[in-house]
Amino acid sequence: MLTAEGAWKECLEIIQDNISYQKYKSWFEPIKPVKLADDTLTIQVPSQFWYEWLEEHYYNMLRSTIAKVLGKNGKLEYSVLVEKSDRLEDNRSIRLPQRPMGPSKPQEMNTFTDYHPGKIENPFVIPGIRKTNIDSNLNISYVFDRFIEGDCNRLARSAAMAIAENPGNNSFNPLFVYGGTGLGKTHLVQSIGNKIKHDFGDEYSVLYVSSETFTNEFVQAIRNNRASEFTTFYRNIDVLIVDDIQFFSGKEKTQEEFFHIFNALHQDGKQIILSSDRAPKDIPDIEDRLISRFSWGLSADLQIPEYETRYAILERKANDNGINIDSNIIEFIAHNFKSNVRDLEGAVIKLLATASLKHVDEIDLNMAKSVLKDMVKSSHTQVSIESIQNYVCEYFGIDTNKVREKTRKQEIVEARQIAMYLSKKFTKSSLKTIGLQFGGRDHSTVIHAISTVEERLSTSPKHKRMLSELEQKIEVATL
Repeated sequence: MLTAEGAWKECLEIIQDNISYQKYKSWFEPIKPVKLADDTLTIQVPSQFWYEWLEEHYYNMLRSTIAKVLGKNGKLEYSVLVEKSDRLEDNRSIRLPQRPMGPSKPQEMNTFTDYHPGKIENPFVIPGIRKTNIDSNLNISYVFDRFIEGDCNRLARSAAMAIAENPGNNSFNPLFVYGGTGLGKTHLVQSIGNKIKHDFGDEYSVLYVSSETFTNEFVQAIRNNRASEFTTFYRNIDVLIVDDIQFFSGKEKTQEEFFHIFNALHQDGKQIILSSDRAPKDIPDIEDRLISRFSWGLSADLQIPEYETRYAILERKANDNGINIDSNIIEFIAHNFKSNVRDLEGAVIKLLATASLKHVDEIDLNMAKSVLKDMVKSSHTQVSIESIQNYVCEYFGIDTNKVREKTRKQEIVEARQIAMYLSKKFTKSSLKTIGLQFGGRDHSTVIHAISTVEERLSTSPKHKRMLSELEQKIEVATL
């Protein structure tokens, strides 16, 4: 007979295969199974914050894992500790169920978003007969109120808000949001969907889907001779949000299918929202006709947040978790975590998790420095041309090897020139050595690059801010 310990052990084996070892050790190893009764597994977590973190970030994985281990009627319940003591078993706890899978009213029909490989259960409806009631796949915590606006994202956020207020009837169709990892693309595009659902109810069918899920569903539909039904389903979505569109790269059949779906939705005045880690023109192995359509509406980039925005993000994250963090700690994190929003939030989460495990009521600056020291660059790191290339290419969202290749793409040329300029400023390398590190280029190319960057610094506020952010990042690494 399956016990709580046995069931949770099976769950952990599945979870380990789906997340990094560090995340597994941090968030799942401390959990203890409590009991198993009536297909409901109860697990004990250290705090209310712990419960909310699991539900926000691992809900889908936990739901599918419980279904695999306990069957389709399996449920998960949390026992959350509310008092501290030296012995874990003496703590009082409260019981909290896993959040419901969807609206309380029964759905009229299964949808393609419930799809798992080999398990398509008539998810389609006949157009014109009745409107599909679908699970939008939206994370309810991704809302505009929790998306901090700054110079780095103002255009994208303003366009997103305009779409949410008038979906399909605006100049931003499609909206193409792009930027590096962890800058808030998923948060922003899902905020649109959540606002539409909140303001318009069932008037619009909204669907958020990753490009990987879209591709997997399409492959499964072909395998089951249901490609036409797949197309019919997607053509009847009012607001389609596709995340990480760059993963369509090289998938010719998927691109062709999406091309026809895109055309049908656009012609019918349906809203299309896309995200990518790079601008449309820089996505490799994507058909030109798709690139052209991606540029029909508005392409808006998310940039690395400036200090003031980073500070505001950290304050919001702390408030969301109901804690007060000293301003000195917020300043410390804001100064040392500059590459993206995800790193900022990760620093706060690590602090909170450590404080929760150690039963610390107040976090001070010394504790913050100790806990986050592995996440902050070593204070004695020697900057090199290679590390500068990495910083610059990460900033531009391009592969580091690109700046060493003989390509004349504008974005890569600009990144190469900036990296050469910074290499001269922060290293003692000769112009000849710098040129060799950039694909064997002549020293005259380095001189031209430095001159070009200096000219832009004197005429372009955008480039001045860009260089300032990159220089700050390098200076932190060389303190």
